[in-house]
Parts: sequence; structure tokens; C-alpha cells
Amino acid sequence: MTTADLAPEPPAREQQHGNAGPLQGLLVVDLSRALAGPHAGMMLGDLGARVIKVEAPGIGDDTRGWGPPFVGPDEDPQATYFLSCNRNKESITLDLKSRDDQTVLQGLLARADVVIENFRTGVMDRLGLSTAAIQALNPRLVILSITGFGHDGPEGGRAGYDQIVQGEAGLMSLTGNGPDDPQRVGVPIADLLSGMYGAYGLLAALLERERTGRGQVVRTSLLAAVVGVHAFQGTRMTVAGEVPAAQGNHHPSIAPYGLFRCKDGAVQISVGSESLWRTFCAGFGLDPYAPDFAGNAARVRHRGKTIALVEDAFSPYSARELLEKLRQAGIPAGKVRTLDEVYAWDQLASQGLAVEVEHEVLGPITLPGPPLRFFDPTPEGENETTKTRHTPPPLLGRHAGNIRAWLAEPADAVSGP
Repeated sequence: MTTADLAPEPPAREQQHGNAGPLQGLLVVDLSRALAGPHAGMMLGDLGARVIKVEAPGIGDDTRGWGPPFVGPDEDPQATYFLSCNRNKESITLDLKSRDDQTVLQGLLARADVVIENFRTGVMDRLGLSTAAIQALNPRLVILSITGFGHDGPEGGRAGYDQIVQGEAGLMSLTGNGPDDPQRVGVPIADLLSGMYGAYGLLAALLERERTGRGQVVRTSLLAAVVGVHAFQGTRMTVAGEVPAAQGNHHPSIAPYGLFRCKDGAVQISVGSESLWRTFCAGFGLDPYAPDFAGNAARVRHRGKTIALVEDAFSPYSARELLEKLRQAGIPAGKVRTLDEVYAWDQLASQGLAVEVEHEVLGPITLPGPPLRFFDPTPEGENETTKTRHTPPPLLGRHAGNIRAWLAEPADAVSGP
């Protein structure tokens, strides 16, 4: 399918239909590629910002070629990876080494509130887009810059890829069946977290801009994002001096808490308090005060015995029977769902966690939805104001004509994006 075969170019402000979202009127220029930066941009687009994605001519974002799986016609295959992180955006192609295209980019930056980039340290400077140059062009612009290992320090210029950083930042040492079985998390969590932290930092900088009138630079990295979620495993090392290691599907500090076998499979339980432990024991005829199990610390010290005790109690039950028994007893429990089960789950649908969009090549498709909902509290009750209509990930350069036409208008004649 060629551009000529497509419908007329969609309006540049099309994404502001439906419930507009709390960031309506905010203009974001997304220079990033792959996942960390694009995820941050998508988060802002989900909240109603206008996000213009700048891509390399001819090839676009790297993720347009990341597959299989590809879907759609053989002559125009679409990578599902790209579809995962680029909804609610417009696309324009610019060669950042071309003087004419740099002029177009400067026009975008002059009108923007936010710019997102995840180039290696020094690349923006070489493109003539140093922080000083951008701030001179638009002092109110907030810049989000995401790198692999940080912008400075002894390894500040090092390229960062998700799995490498999962290993370097210690996450893989905590994940797997045991110390000799390091495993990556099943999604690119370092990329995703750095995008989330970046969006969080952007919103804080935009709030401060309301007081100061000036933008600033927000920096984060894949390394920082993973260290930022070390949580209790981090303080286990820094405070207690213990080096945590992977131990499979059981919590290192709470027992019983994890995946336990039953007659025909396994279920997960979370017994996170002594009152729950007593309730659990009452339901299965166990003694909560037995010496090896009286108190969480004792159960953690005797983890192997605790697991064996629980699995012996579970052995007469099927997973379905067990989940119902646990539900009736008030014990937090669940099963391990496959993704097809997750997206068929009515609870997921009730939370707006799957959204339908109309893709120009693929037709109607379902995407994982935004994780936030918004409500306006009134005396009569809550009125949901969540943005419910979304635009599909754009075809490469699909909005270039409209964006260039908009930039040709005098800036003071434009009420806002």
C-alpha cells in the first residue's frame, strides 16, 4: 500500500477528540526511538498532549523493523513492537543533518513545551541541538534526555540496551530459579521504567515552569531506573550488608508468599500478616504456633519447611477448588494467567486496559491501554473524565504535510496545538 492509496491526511489535531485528557494543549516533540523515550511520549499522549514523533526518512523508528511478529499485507508489514509504544502520536520524517529539515525542527521546538530524546551523550550537540541552543530558541522548553548509564561519570557515554542494563544494574541477579540461574524480566523493564521516570520528571518540571517561567533539563537513564526500583532488595544490601540472590517464585522476606503446587497445577498466595497466617492455618487445619512457623521470621528461616507444609495442605485440591477455598477464607490468592487469558478477562476490560483503534493499514486493532483513570468528584458522585478515544500508532511520515502547513502559519496566529 502506498501513501497515495490512503485516505486524505488526518488533521494534525485529530487526537484531541473525545475526552481530551489533563494535558490537552501541551505540545511534545518526540525525537526518541526504540522504547524508553517513545514510552514516555506515549504516556503524555495518553494524557491528552499532542505528540509529534520525528523519524528518520525512509526507515523511521528502529522498532518499525523489530520483528517478527509483523502483521498486515506483505507489501506493508507492521511491527507489533512499534504498535506497542506509539499510539496517540503524529509522525513527520526529518533528516536532522539537513539544513532545511533542521529549520523545520527548530520551528517545532520553538512552539513546543517538551522535547524528548534518547541519543547517546554528545549526539544532540553534534546535531547543533545542544541544551544551550535549544534553550536560546525556546526558554520555556522542558527537555527530557534518557541515556543508558547516565550522562556523565566514568561510563557516561556507554550505549545502553535493556537486557545489558538489567544485568549490570543487578536485576537479573535477583530474577530466576536460583543464584546460578540469572534471568531477564520478560518485558524490557529498564526501558519502560526509564520512560516512566522520565514522564514523571517532565511533569514535575512543567509544574515548576508555572512558577519560574523557564524550562529545564530532566535526565534519567536505564541504570537509574532499575536502581530506583531495587526497593527492599537495595536496602537489604546497603543497610543489612546482605547480597540478595534469585530464589525463584518465593518472596525473600515474607513466607508463605509465592507460587505453590496443588493437585493439578499451582496457585499463588500472599500471607503478609500474622492474622492472615492464623486464618490460613485455621482453613487448612494447621497449627499457626508450631515452633518452626510461629512468626514470619521463623517461616522465612525455615522456608523449605514452610513451602512443604503449604504444598502438602494444598495437595488434595485442584487449582480451581483451591482458589475458591482461599477466596472464601479471605486469603489473597491468584493463578498465573497467559496473555490470551489476561486480554479475555472482564476485569481488564472494566479498567480500560485494552483500547480499540482504527489503523490505516490493519483496520481495527486492540492495544494495551493506559494505566491511569481520572474522575471529577461532584456532590452527586464521581464523573469519569478519562480520555477514552485514542489514535493508532502513525504510519511513517503520515502527518508531515499538516505539520509543515501548521508551522508555516504565524506563531502568534495559532491559538495552540
